[in-house]
Amino acid sequence: MNKHEKQILTHFGGRRESKLRLRWIVALCSLPFLGMVAAFGTAPDTEYSLVPTRTVVEALDIARPEPSADAGQVFWREERFGRGDTISDLLARLGVNDEEARAFLLKVKSGRSMQLLRPGTTVQARTADDGTLLALRYITDKGRLIGFEKQGAEFAPVEQQLSLSPEQQMKSGEIRSSLFAATDAAGLSDNVATQIADVFAGDIDFHRDLRRGDKFTVIYEMFYHEGRAIKSGRLLAAEFINQGRSYRTVWYQDAEGKGGYYTPDGKNLRKAFLRSPLEFSRISSGFAMRFHPILHQWRTHKGIDYAAPVGTHVKATADGTVEYAGRQNGYGNVVTLKHQSGISTSYAHLSSITASLHKGTRVQQGDVIGHVGQTGWATGPHLHYEFRVNNEVRNPLKVALPAALPIPPQQMAAFNNVSGPMAAKLNLLKNTNLALIE
Repeated sequence: MNKHEKQILTHFGGRRESKLRLRWIVALCSLPFLGMVAAFGTAPDTEYSLVPTRTVVEALDIARPEPSADAGQVFWREERFGRGDTISDLLARLGVNDEEARAFLLKVKSGRSMQLLRPGTTVQARTADDGTLLALRYITDKGRLIGFEKQGAEFAPVEQQLSLSPEQQMKSGEIRSSLFAATDAAGLSDNVATQIADVFAGDIDFHRDLRRGDKFTVIYEMFYHEGRAIKSGRLLAAEFINQGRSYRTVWYQDAEGKGGYYTPDGKNLRKAFLRSPLEFSRISSGFAMRFHPILHQWRTHKGIDYAAPVGTHVKATADGTVEYAGRQNGYGNVVTLKHQSGISTSYAHLSSITASLHKGTRVQQGDVIGHVGQTGWATGPHLHYEFRVNNEVRNPLKVALPAALPIPPQQMAAFNNVSGPMAAKLNLLKNTNLALIE
């Protein structure tokens, strides 16, 4: 082997050793990665049979629940009693399959317990799993729990007064068609709607003064029992914007318990006379010349006719004394009241007169003195209302009505402590979305 060949072999030998050294370095550097793979994998073809195994059978002592004394399950269900519902309809929706209970409830339907059940009332029923009725109950708008509970083979009546918790509620609305429609849209009860009309009755005639776009905001009490709204309470504060003019009121009760509605500056909102003796009716004949429908001649109509269903309550528009209560020619059944300052009011064509009224009886503003009818010279059910000053007929819709006494100066500080926060809440409600109804 010559010198040149040795150099070539030495060169290739060195390269082979370098490659071997490089492979070992790569292999050693790869060990951590290979170890990680081994930690998450299982080698194939592993012989599991080499691992010793042993089967152990052990009895477990499992505690069994004690059987209930009541072998069947008991269910509580609730449904709303709808307008036009029968007792059978209600029981069917409550899952009651009990002819004996159905017969019992139909039998007592005319009694006091079922007479207090009004449309919209939530009724609860406790039944067995086979539909047998065990208890039935509901809460009246007066906060009384009424119902029946099965005791042995018979149903026993249940009645108790519940404790109610008052909370303040705030709502807004806008007139689109009527006050009732707007309050319904705002989620207000008829009780609150009636209070709105009563409170502002001295300034607004809700039969003829309402306009589309009139707005109202109210703060009132709502009474709850265990989180369930039971009934609405007193109107605490309100604002009514009628034909662009704002009227505000706040309820204030003095230390002696005497309360009333006042403007934010302490003026009494109560007027000596209400603008109207009825709630929510329409005027059928105004104070003017008209063609008499029975006498068939033109005559001055000396009052206001309010068309309303027979039986609608007629209220005294002011404090006074009964001067006449009975039947009188074309007026039919009529009541005439004598008030201060030579003023008298008459209410004619009544279907009935409140039994307690007779000459000399004292009445207060808002007292029911009779009911709308069609007695005397009347072509349809309505109330004929007259307003006289010193025996001279005046238009009750235009005569200026004096207000009652304002807050006494010594009570203004206490009144402001009540009216201030209420006025702030009414201002806040002005910026809320209104409930609208077309």
